[in-house]
Amino acid sequence: MVDVRGKWALVTGASRGIGRLAALFMADRGCNLILHGRTKEHCAKVLEEVRAKGAQAYVVEAELTDLDAVEKMLAEIDEKTPVVDVVLNNAGLQIAYRVDYYGTPVSDYLESYKINTVAPAMICYHFLPKMIERGFGRIVNTTSGIRLEPEQAGYSASKAALDKITIDLGSKLQGTDVCINLTDPGWCRTDLGGPHAPNAPESAIPGVVVGAFVDDKKSGRCFAAGHFHGMALEDAVAKAEREFASPY
Repeated sequence: MVDVRGKWALVTGASRGIGRLAALFMADRGCNLILHGRTKEHCAKVLEEVRAKGAQAYVVEAELTDLDAVEKMLAEIDEKTPVVDVVLNNAGLQIAYRVDYYGTPVSDYLESYKINTVAPAMICYHFLPKMIERGFGRIVNTTSGIRLEPEQAGYSASKAALDKITIDLGSKLQGTDVCINLTDPGWCRTDLGGPHAPNAPESAIPGVVVGAFVDDKKSGRCFAAGHFHGMALEDAVAKAEREFASPY
């Protein structure tokens, strides 16, 4: 299992919900954090929380629909933290639920793809060459298990596109110590999932971070958080390595 003590992790969407829980979990294991939010003010609480756990941490901001802002954020990270070991691409947007799904507007797709596909892809393309050069890195992209729901077409299609990007990139990394995998938190009671979701956000831990700790040089897998609910991290990582095969 990877030891993240002293390593640096970027967590997007860290201000609340599952992103915040993932950041706190990583801090508990000695990882230093780069916390992304739409504004720096949104991350003030989680910044205080992870620092209280002894982590070095700072906040970056970017509205992920603004791709120039994403580039600016990445340049700031390069300046402040030359080595980023782990990326948890957690941030996402559920644009709408369309009962009249035949009337789904084009804007649902355009906005969903910017945040759920293009921005995380940009982040992957930025950090992967640096990870490959150093010979170590972990990227975990957050996907969704939504299927057969045209009511959420923009969201589900953008996540399916992220799946494709992740799996294709992983085929080039298989067998190396740079691993890129997916996680599906499940339907949780977050701002994205809504108040009627069946699962507490805490149920996604440790599943959403397992991909940061696997040490078997395999990529392209999807670690659905529900498979790891209630498990100690060490047991969850062992299960991930034992039971989840790469698609190659």
